[in-house]
Amino acid sequence: MEYGSAGLSAFYGSPVGQVARRVIQRRLREAWPDVRGTRLLGYGFAVPFLRGFAAEADMVAALMPEQIGAVAWPSGSALSVVAQEDALPFPDALFDRVLVVHGLENAESLRPLMRQLWRVLAPSGKLMIVAPNRTSLWAQVERSPFAHGRPFSRSQLASLLRDTLYAAERWDHALLMPPLKSRRFLGRGVSWEKIGRRVWPALAGVHIVEATKSLYALSPPKPVKQEQPVLASARG
Repeated sequence: MEYGSAGLSAFYGSPVGQVARRVIQRRLREAWPDVRGTRLLGYGFAVPFLRGFAAEADMVAALMPEQIGAVAWPSGSALSVVAQEDALPFPDALFDRVLVVHGLENAESLRPLMRQLWRVLAPSGKLMIVAPNRTSLWAQVERSPFAHGRPFSRSQLASLLRDTLYAAERWDHALLMPPLKSRRFLGRGVSWEKIGRRVWPALAGVHIVEATKSLYALSPPKPVKQEQPVLASARG
């Protein structure tokens, strides 16, 4: 399966994808229990996870890079756009929170993307990244979307954040259950997560890291000439 927007939508609509979404969403909610009054950007393919925040945030936007493609988000208060990863169509410091899911592993060039996310993040804002763990089964099984693109070790993510002027503040992980399709197995997904967090945390399917702009950043990235984004209907 090709994991563009259609493949990712199909995965998160499947039984195993629904369980994966729930266990990742639980970790995101623990990190961000209250997003009232914030402006939130989801980058990559974050739509399945933005739904849990959309009713609270003042503004929610879903941005998908061209290599993933557009998907309409059926919410009257949200905006869904497609743009180039090195020219995000937003003004500086617009967002209080930025959530990146299926964004880093599919990026054509990591550093320009990270600097663009830095640019649109408010000075006191928070960046949350969900990225595939290179040592996990989820990164090895072809039918898993986390097996496509570039997986990461924790040290690689830490270096990327440091080198692009972020300070990592909170580390977590999710998807401790094996990527099996059995309905009987999936019915115990939450139990597997609890067991895995104690017994095999290094094999988690994804890293979750929260970061802020580094206080040692000397200057913001230079503005990039922005092209008109391709809009996907936000009303279904």
